[in-house]
Amino acid sequence: MGRPVGIIGVGQTKHGRRMDVAYPELVREAVLRAFEDSGLEPSDIDGVVSGTMPSMMEGVALTHFYFADAMQAVGKPILKTETCGSTGVSIAHTAYYWVASGMADVVLAVGHEKMNEGDAQATMTTVAEPFYQRYFIAGAPGVFSMQSQMWAERYGIPEEKIRDAAAHISVEHHNAAFENPYAHVKIRVTMDDVKNARVITYPVRLLDVCPTSDGACAMIFVSRNKAKKFGRKTAWVKGVGYRGEEYFFGDSDKGLWQGAVQAAKQAYDQAGIKNPRKDLDVAEVYNPFTFQEMLFYECFGFCEPGGAPDMVLKGTFDKKGQLPCDPSGGVLCTNPIGATGLIRVAETVLQVTGKAGEHQIPKAKTALSHAMGGVDQFNGIMIVGSEL
Repeated sequence: MGRPVGIIGVGQTKHGRRMDVAYPELVREAVLRAFEDSGLEPSDIDGVVSGTMPSMMEGVALTHFYFADAMQAVGKPILKTETCGSTGVSIAHTAYYWVASGMADVVLAVGHEKMNEGDAQATMTTVAEPFYQRYFIAGAPGVFSMQSQMWAERYGIPEEKIRDAAAHISVEHHNAAFENPYAHVKIRVTMDDVKNARVITYPVRLLDVCPTSDGACAMIFVSRNKAKKFGRKTAWVKGVGYRGEEYFFGDSDKGLWQGAVQAAKQAYDQAGIKNPRKDLDVAEVYNPFTFQEMLFYECFGFCEPGGAPDMVLKGTFDKKGQLPCDPSGGVLCTNPIGATGLIRVAETVLQVTGKAGEHQIPKAKTALSHAMGGVDQFNGIMIVGSEL
């Protein structure tokens, strides 16, 4: 894995419909909070990694140059990482490898998105293969609807059981968002509300779907020597895993998604995780849709294939369950896409350093974060711990 890498600073904006600030101001807000949290100054930074969705959604090409001043990065090396939904975890991996390889000692990672000034669904529809798939996919809900149905059919899971489990997840995460000061959607919903919400793309209903959010997240990655020098509470990177698959949606098995399975295995091997449900204390699973969250539980070995709905309904992944998942409210309640994967990493850092506030999981020492992206094509994992 190269040199040990720690994370000593986290900054998030308040996420939501942020028409009160311009896009650069939004980025600056997260960056300044990361510096405040770490106690560092911009002069301490060796380089900056940033990322967003593709430029057509931003309305700005080469965003890393456009936001250089807001990121306090003028005069420093800047690298842009861009993998659609998984951009945030890709940024974290890039910053990690930059430090682990010895190329830098202190790296600022920044993910950001102002979705209310772009057109996310137009972007996600037009990135698909143009001659056949574009007509069927119709944005993210179309992709994940097909994936959900493939998974349910594969394991013969009764429709009513899946519907109940998805509603349970939606209620849990919407309740959890009230304990997260940065979360976007804060509404109380019941199981009946979720099950009777209008259909977006069968079987996905409105309260199974993530919002359109503006927001940014920044983090500071450091070498062991710098962590010792700065003397801040540190989350240590214990394992990373990443896998990509074919661009054409129909060319890989999305029911038991091997890209997600292998990314998790790579990270588990590095971190010494043998029994994920027992060895992990908390997880931030990328969950833009309730049905997809259950599929990931199975890919990551949290339960047997086809067993996720039963475990969900038993409360295994609730905040007080055996393995709490997305106590921040997750993507389901906050989704500024270019930042979303980095927020997952940030939330695990807050958990293992005991700084998660009202949504803190007691005694959390080891945590998994995940993001998925591309054309339902990439999966990235990062595991952090409270001890080196």
